[in-house]
Amino acid sequence: MALRQISTSLLRGHHRAFLQPSTITAAPISITVSTLHRFFSATRAATAPSNGSENVSLLENLTILGVDLKMARQRQPGVLRKVLTNEHGLAEFLSSKGASREVIASIISRFPRAITRSGEHLEERWQLWRNIFQDDAEIVRILDRSPESFFRSSDNENLEKNILFLSSLGITPHDLPKLLMKAPRVFSNSLELNRTMVELLQSVCVSLGGKDHEAFARAIISRNVYILIRSTKRIKANIEFLLASLKLSDTEALSLLQSHGADILDLSHTSLKRNFKSLWVKLRSLGCRKVEMKKLVLNYTQVLFVSPERLNEKLDCLVEGGIDVRQIVEKPKVLDFSAVTLKQRLDDLNGLGYNFDASGIAILDMSKKRFDAKLEKLREFRL
Repeated sequence: MALRQISTSLLRGHHRAFLQPSTITAAPISITVSTLHRFFSATRAATAPSNGSENVSLLENLTILGVDLKMARQRQPGVLRKVLTNEHGLAEFLSSKGASREVIASIISRFPRAITRSGEHLEERWQLWRNIFQDDAEIVRILDRSPESFFRSSDNENLEKNILFLSSLGITPHDLPKLLMKAPRVFSNSLELNRTMVELLQSVCVSLGGKDHEAFARAIISRNVYILIRSTKRIKANIEFLLASLKLSDTEALSLLQSHGADILDLSHTSLKRNFKSLWVKLRSLGCRKVEMKKLVLNYTQVLFVSPERLNEKLDCLVEGGIDVRQIVEKPKVLDFSAVTLKQRLDDLNGLGYNFDASGIAILDMSKKRFDAKLEKLREFRL
């Protein structure tokens, strides 16, 4: 069935970014404000950049702080040409919160724009974060993993509005930090943009006859924290495609979207359609019907994340090893393993005369430790 009465005007979205972690220690930074003022005040004006060149005084200050200038140039080169920055204030602020010299240098190296934030801004933002996280040390750990999450946006008022809005949806104290850590751009989105996505999700629930549209939206966001930085156009198209292609009832659709289906909405629409079509072609060639395809996707939506090439390799490996495709439909988590691992396990079991028809394929889905122990017992029994 097709999705009903979902607005087509919800068409905005963003992307996520990932940064590399470094080691955190609690030792205070040894650079003092007076040391850095030698470069920040009088010499800053004397060596202000011209013709788009880098600010020599700023480079000296950053070198003292241990910043990786090569990395900073790669990340945000324009910052190094600025005349007025707050690198010493930022260093003192982060040090007062327990960040080590190494952590501070790493943060600035990976997100140089952090040095453009004023002391007032930093204090205000920190207090907003403390409404979500338990202590300063936890925030420092997050900044070390992802400086962007804290420094990307300079709009504290917008951050506060988004925190209040998401809290009003019933996002739990457990999920709100996860949302901020994994998808920080959600909090730099405009409030209207986040509200638009939530309204789309709620309208989906209503169109499918759901009774609690707020709980529905909350369940999807909690399951897939990235959905608020996706395009509403993509989410709408993916939902419509899944409902139409699988011929889901309203009840099936509501259940799917609030569980594993929430994750699959992350895929680009092109990838979702390609993977779905390839899966159906492969299953049909192995003798499956549409109803079995539907069962597989409902029970193991992650199958649509796997590229056609890798999925076909795994299915071929299992079938060639004596597994009936309908057994795979019933126990789809065997597809979590690589084709190499599956082949090795099949070879070991077939070598012992294991009867998959009689005993099933659950043994293929065991952890390595459990599988090895089971294999040893089978060998002893055979002897």
